[in-house]
Amino acid sequence: MSEQPAPADTAARQQLEPAAADAIRAYAARTRESADQLAAVLEDIAANGLPAVDDCTPWEELRETHLTRLAAQRPAVA
Repeated sequence: MSEQPAPADTAARQQLEPAAADAIRAYAARTRESADQLAAVLEDIAANGLPAVDDCTPWEELRETHLTRLAAQRPAVA
């Protein structure tokens, strides 16, 4: 994908509120940062091979950590 916006007829587009446009730009920046991190990991694996098993975190532990983080973000339902 290109980082350039798609050319379009600006008269046919609905303009966003400034706050909405800022939120979309922030989301795009976070998404780009995540993609860059993933690309860096993949490039490291390609250059150096897979990490040793002892250096890795089991997926079950990662899952539990993530589920705990998600549960903390949501209020409990009675």
